[in-house]
Amino acid sequence: MIIESIASPADVKRLSVEEMEKMAVEIRTLLIEKLSRHGGHCGPNLGMVEATIAMHYVFQSPQDKIVFDVSHQSYTHKMLTGRVGAFLKAENDDDVSGYSEPSESEHDHFIIGHTSTAVSLAGGLAKGRDLRGERGNVIAVVGDGSLSGGEALEGLDWAAELGSNFIIVVNDNQMSIAENHGGLYRNLEELRRTNGTCPNNLFRAMGLDYVYVERGNDIAALIAAFQKVKDIDHPIVVHINTLKGKGFALAEKDKERWHWSAPFDKESGELLHPCTVETYDELTAVHLLELMGQDKGICAITAGTPGVWNWTPERRKAAGRQFVDVGIAEEHAVALASGIAKAGGKPVFGVCSSFIQRAYDQLSQDLCINDNPATILVMWGSLSTMTDVTHLCHFDIPLLSNIPNLVYLAPTNREEYLAMLDWSINYREHPVAIRVPVGPTKAATRPTATDFSALNRYEVVEQGRDVAILALGNFFSLGERVCHLLKEQGVHATLVNPRYISGIDGDLLCRLSEDHRLVVTLEDGALEGGFGEKIARYYGATAVRTLCYGAKKEFVDRYVPKDFLAANRLVDTMIAEDIVGLLD
Repeated sequence: MIIESIASPADVKRLSVEEMEKMAVEIRTLLIEKLSRHGGHCGPNLGMVEATIAMHYVFQSPQDKIVFDVSHQSYTHKMLTGRVGAFLKAENDDDVSGYSEPSESEHDHFIIGHTSTAVSLAGGLAKGRDLRGERGNVIAVVGDGSLSGGEALEGLDWAAELGSNFIIVVNDNQMSIAENHGGLYRNLEELRRTNGTCPNNLFRAMGLDYVYVERGNDIAALIAAFQKVKDIDHPIVVHINTLKGKGFALAEKDKERWHWSAPFDKESGELLHPCTVETYDELTAVHLLELMGQDKGICAITAGTPGVWNWTPERRKAAGRQFVDVGIAEEHAVALASGIAKAGGKPVFGVCSSFIQRAYDQLSQDLCINDNPATILVMWGSLSTMTDVTHLCHFDIPLLSNIPNLVYLAPTNREEYLAMLDWSINYREHPVAIRVPVGPTKAATRPTATDFSALNRYEVVEQGRDVAILALGNFFSLGERVCHLLKEQGVHATLVNPRYISGIDGDLLCRLSEDHRLVVTLEDGALEGGFGEKIARYYGATAVRTLCYGAKKEFVDRYVPKDFLAANRLVDTMIAEDIVGLLD
């Protein structure tokens, strides 16, 4: 294979167009092979093969710097920059990250996993180049809905002022993760329809020069366009029209399904390890759709990620105007929810834990200062969900639980979650966030409350003495197991379901201090600034000792959850051992 002879971009430059076209076929074959056995981003990478080859043919990486937005479309880039071995054999699948990673190669300049950042990051590289009096091309590659994010628009708005070489490649595959939303995509459609000639041009309106490439999967056409803009002395947009999922019929036909996939059968597309149980993602969409039929004031909001909570195209169609996709714009989603709530509506914004970080200021300023009663569903918040360093779901508890006015809840089972969701939608005093449990749903084994208006009242599930275990949300079952192990050693611990992440039940904590020597907190997230520290601070001046369990503050990448939990002593036997040791 030609691709096996490519050790660096210099090798690409020696190829003819015909050889590059042949290599593109080889790359797609390797991509489909690896994706089918390992999982990963399918559509974005399959659609960017030719453009990536053409960029490395024309530009001189790493002297010329290419920055991929989100960087989930950088697999071909990795193959062409000395990392093809990670795509040839299954035993090497995990040798590279699914995103750009400077520790892997000098051709990667940033760790990037969230969207809409490339124009700003690359713009900074260009400005730094100019300040140092250096030369070279800087290229930002954006696509898959990235333009709908506020940071991308901020970067574009500033880019014209740079006044020097800056090339922005807009990979227009007519898709975000799901379909595109927003007026700017109507302009992209108009530009495609007119071969880039229509007077209504978003990029020119921002002061940027502009080139359109109709055949965005044609290597020769792409090379011609990139050669035209190479070494240009001002910022320019190269708008390329590509096919997401190109070369894999299933991905071309159903672009949303194949944006990302777990391991699958190449012929049928069926998942190799399909989920056969009810999950909280699925439960959420089904339940909300039912509620929408009863109450037209309910509005579900997503920021370009409807799949995070299983809003399939069919369900979105059934919800009609009661489902809103704002594009990849979490800031706008939070502020929009605040406005809907102020107007008397009942907004529910579903968002991945990792992505809610992008809207901290809106949560604080637009929502919570105004105390508007919106519901935020934080999906996948856990140490055991996504493990890429750019997508960690560890930090939502410290982030959200310390914003005034926000009620942050942590249900422990299916029925408790639905009760909290129903209550939050109709609660009008404060905004409410719910840390949706992860994994298969668990049925309740005890009576479930339906009204949570008396804030910060914890539930004592089992009364004991000497030791109290406050097991939050996902870790309630861990608390149950620890209690069982302690009981085998003659320690009858009190088990508490805190329910409220954001508040302290002072009355209960005071009562516990009367006959408990040790209080243990368990939380499925980062420890610093989290729930356990609130409890420890309460008991700071008393004789009650506190032992807080969670993850230490660090960025970790592609870890094995079981090993990570053990490294943080988040294992029932370890916790029980620690407790007995302290009691002794």
